[in-house]
Amino acid sequence: MHDWTYLQLPVFLFMATGFAAGALLPVILTGLRRRDVMSRDVFERVVKNFGFIAAFVSSLAGCILALSILLYGEPLHVDLLYTRHFGMMSIHADRLSALFLGTISLLAAAVSVYSLGYATEFLGRRNLGLLVFLYNAFLLSMVSVVVAGHTVLFVFVWEAMSLTTYFLINYDHEDPASRRAAFLYVVMTHIGTALLVVMFMLLYSFTGAFGFESLKSAGPRIPAFERSLIFLCAAIGFGVKAGIIPFHIWLPEAHPAAPSNISALMSGVMIKTGIYGMVRVFFDFLGPDIPQWWGVLILVLAVASSVLGVLYALMEHDLKRLLAFHSIENIGIILMGVGAALLFSSLGNNALAALALIAGLYHVLNHAMFKGLLFLGAGSVLHGTHSRNIEELGGLIEKMPWTSFFFLIGAVAISGLPPLNGFVSEWLTFQALLLGFHISDLVVKIAVPLTVALLALTGALAAACFVKAFGITFLGLPRSDRAMHARESSPTMIAAMASLAIACAVFGLAPGLVVSVLDPIASSLLGTNLSGQVSLNGGMLLVPDSTSTSISPPVLTGLLMAIIAVPLVGAFLLGGRLRTRAAMTWACGLPKIEPRMQYSATGFSKPIRMIFSNIYRATHEIEISEETSPYFRASITYELKTESVFLKHIYEPAYNIIVTSARMFRRIQTGHLQSYLAYIFITLVLLLLFAR
Repeated sequence: MHDWTYLQLPVFLFMATGFAAGALLPVILTGLRRRDVMSRDVFERVVKNFGFIAAFVSSLAGCILALSILLYGEPLHVDLLYTRHFGMMSIHADRLSALFLGTISLLAAAVSVYSLGYATEFLGRRNLGLLVFLYNAFLLSMVSVVVAGHTVLFVFVWEAMSLTTYFLINYDHEDPASRRAAFLYVVMTHIGTALLVVMFMLLYSFTGAFGFESLKSAGPRIPAFERSLIFLCAAIGFGVKAGIIPFHIWLPEAHPAAPSNISALMSGVMIKTGIYGMVRVFFDFLGPDIPQWWGVLILVLAVASSVLGVLYALMEHDLKRLLAFHSIENIGIILMGVGAALLFSSLGNNALAALALIAGLYHVLNHAMFKGLLFLGAGSVLHGTHSRNIEELGGLIEKMPWTSFFFLIGAVAISGLPPLNGFVSEWLTFQALLLGFHISDLVVKIAVPLTVALLALTGALAAACFVKAFGITFLGLPRSDRAMHARESSPTMIAAMASLAIACAVFGLAPGLVVSVLDPIASSLLGTNLSGQVSLNGGMLLVPDSTSTSISPPVLTGLLMAIIAVPLVGAFLLGGRLRTRAAMTWACGLPKIEPRMQYSATGFSKPIRMIFSNIYRATHEIEISEETSPYFRASITYELKTESVFLKHIYEPAYNIIVTSARMFRRIQTGHLQSYLAYIFITLVLLLLFAR
């Protein structure tokens, strides 16, 4: 046992106590505030500084705890409470738990620093004590979810996480959109929770155990039909939280409604608790004998989420909604790795399954970093301009240079371009799928090429989307007074974005180090150690198979820089020193360029909207004011709407059926005591008949 393992329990207690203290201080100080012991200004500043600093320090402790488990492999086990009916409730954090704990803690540390500056926007305007309380409670519930080692404890903290998320989405409760988004979220998440309860009950009925350690490799003890039922309950229950299509409808509504620091946590790590649950149940509980159709189903959901997520993102002009749809896309990419791992494992190719699972888990970490960075960048834009509509922005690169630079790094990373981290995990996913071409199974020969092609399409569309998002938002001329008078973010907000940008670069330039940490996780779940089949070369080079192509992100970065530098050097040597000549920009004969002459976000995405018109089913309305002359019009108003196929054909009919049924049952509520006594009498008679 290593020296670090003795510190695991103290570090865990320190982390949990820090989050609890950050949550409880606003409650305590609120009582003093009501007794006029301190002014509102002092109360808000004390609560803000202490609450977010406590969250930052606790998050650092979570990083240390996760790192110790990942490096040394010694799990953290803490017995909490013995109950007569459910046995010993405990905390159990193995390497899989540690990966998600570290991802949550790493992003939470950056967001906590960001919040110190961002929350000043709420001073004197909102209930800051409530925000700090919910923020720390949210983080505590998330880390509790991934370290819970008992099914009852898991459901309890899962529900706590869902409720704190609901109140955070509804933080601006005066806004009808926030109330609607919060209500939609709580309905969807409780549908998922109900399925998870059914899943755990089924597991208990065949194993007689509530503890996660006793549920390991329980699959062979469960009949095939019931095991598939458990799989479906897990896929849907956790899929609702992850936001996979078609259970995604809450996500693009909830993420924009929440404060931007909360949006970063929700998109970066909260939805990943759904991925954690899937991996835990699919591989740890139901493995190792996995039916082939499980992998096919997850791949279908993954492909649908990635392609449709990015397509819907391309039509968005609300910057936070755009990023929310990209969360659906990236969850799809993660599930491509998980689905491929299930498919390859069902065929007995555990080495390839391990590579696919590592690719998916790697993207969990990478997506948390670049999506957190992008949401913090969007929050800075909202903080500096008070607008999320990119059609009202433009020219922010001059007003907000640091925010523009860090948003660009996040945009490059999420587009899967080298040398940043998004490229590496997507490339590993490509390699795992491409190596599947060597498998002769017919299902694999159909599923793998389609997945590869649609993953490539997803990457291309994501790049196009962020050309629009960055170009329309930060380049060109300001399109409104809000953009004209934008201001740069505070130093703490910039520092937080800088830390995540550095993480995007580090995880992109040293993938071998990350893979060496992820390899034992895949080995524990699939029984195959990939390290003997992967050349790490000091943490710089990845070669998943002796016959496959290799990738070295640092070398690739050098080649890309050489490709850019060689023509410039050649032009300098052949043409001499470049001379600068100033001239007026051509404005089509007009005296000057105006903001309305720029490319709009709607115009940029029109070709894609026309290509995928059967998916979007877009409608538009044009209002033209009275003509001032035959050649000029005073104003033209253009409104574009896209149709959500899932809302129209799935959720709206289901809603109508529920409402109609409720109205029918409402008729039995007569308000007369005699009627209710008659209902009770009829129920008792029926029970006696069935009892016989």
